[in-house]
Amino acid sequence: MNCLTRYGILIAPALFVAVVAGCAVGPDFEQPEAPKTDSYTATPLPRETAATPGRAGAAQSFVTGEEIPAQWWTLFHSEPLDRLIRQALVDSPSLEVAQARLRQAQENLNAEVGVVSPSVDAKLSAERQRFSFAAIGQPQVPSTTFNLYNASVGVNYTFDFGGGWRRELEAMRAQVDYQSFQLEAAHLALSANIVTAAIREASLRAQTRALQEIEALQQKELELMESQFKLGGAKRTDVLAQRAQLAEVRVTLLPLEKELAQTRHLLAVLAGKLPSAADLPDFTLETLELPPHLPVSLPSTLVRQRPDIRAAEALLHQASAQVGVATANLYPRITLSGSYGSLANNSADLLDPAFGVWNVGASLLQPLFHGGELTARRRAAIAAYDQTAAQYRDTVLHAFQNVADVLRALDVDARALKAQAEAEAVARETLDLTHKEFTLGAANYLSLLNAQRQYQQARISLVQSQSLRYADTAALFQALGGGWWNRPAPDANVPPERKTDP
Repeated sequence: MNCLTRYGILIAPALFVAVVAGCAVGPDFEQPEAPKTDSYTATPLPRETAATPGRAGAAQSFVTGEEIPAQWWTLFHSEPLDRLIRQALVDSPSLEVAQARLRQAQENLNAEVGVVSPSVDAKLSAERQRFSFAAIGQPQVPSTTFNLYNASVGVNYTFDFGGGWRRELEAMRAQVDYQSFQLEAAHLALSANIVTAAIREASLRAQTRALQEIEALQQKELELMESQFKLGGAKRTDVLAQRAQLAEVRVTLLPLEKELAQTRHLLAVLAGKLPSAADLPDFTLETLELPPHLPVSLPSTLVRQRPDIRAAEALLHQASAQVGVATANLYPRITLSGSYGSLANNSADLLDPAFGVWNVGASLLQPLFHGGELTARRRAAIAAYDQTAAQYRDTVLHAFQNVADVLRALDVDARALKAQAEAEAVARETLDLTHKEFTLGAANYLSLLNAQRQYQQARISLVQSQSLRYADTAALFQALGGGWWNRPAPDANVPPERKTDP
């Protein structure tokens, strides 16, 4: 038995098994395991946060393992906020971009499915030709001119022994998954950005109102000092200092006015509207409620909830499939082709069986020498997979850091608000007492000026502490994934552009 026969006996069964089993070379993708931890933070969190009198001071309890609602922003109990987000989910161009990218990935996958299927093509042609017999060594025979008509159907199919096309389909399905999770990430980012902007607007309005109250208070102080100056009970420098303090408060109001307008413009754009045409509600801290119970997902489930982690996993799956594609390029390919039709000089004869023609063929392509190109491309695909795996781990680490940061921030926010409320109460009491003493002549103007400045700072800091609790509460829902997996499946009767409605 010669060498060729011996190799044929060995190769033929292997090729047959590959065809029958439909195997695909390269690694089979395995879902990465979740980090083995039962806590987000190094030290345990309190069962509930500190409480402070007032609307923004309610205690919040951490509930481990509780589900996150898909419309998590409704937990702030603000109907205008809910209405604005629902409108944005329909009109926002950022979601339209993500939806279009998902549709593009799906159609690219559909196209690739057609590539791996047998191709069937119909061909119809008509030609007029001139043939010279001199080309075949008979110059004495006159040239002839004739028509040639052809009608045929051809079939072509390539056996994917190495599974390269199957791996390519796997990679494209992973790309569809990636764009799907990118859409979920855009959905989450849009809703979180609107909530954050609404809280920012409420904070700016509260700060503006606080400064306006301080402005009115200092205006009364100025009027009192001017009266005392006329009576000789105050110095001219004290009156000027009070006017400067009042002017400083009025100047401080202007940046708040600008930032409030810009925040409103941002809300309009997030809702998919022009700033000049948007009919937006006014948001204040009084119209928002702190959710009393904060769901904290188990660490083992976070990797299945965060859209950015799921998107990174889809990219890892795609990179794994590309290793299989590069590996399959090292294996042989067999292509079968055939056609059946008619070939005649007259179009009327195309339907005559006597003019029928057909052909059947097969070809084998086995890469032998490409200067190391194919093996280098496979090594490059493996390196790309390693890179994507490292990026996936980095995404997971930052996600856990994000949750840990927010959980700690919520605990500290509550304690900071309590301390700031106490500081504001002391500053207010100090200002009232100093004002009385100044009126009676028992305190100098410098003491009054210091008391005014301390109260102003304490009042603004209190508003900022209140709004920070709302903002970090929203950040927790975003860090945990936003509950997209609890959203009802879209209604098949709803048009595609409205399927993102919650």
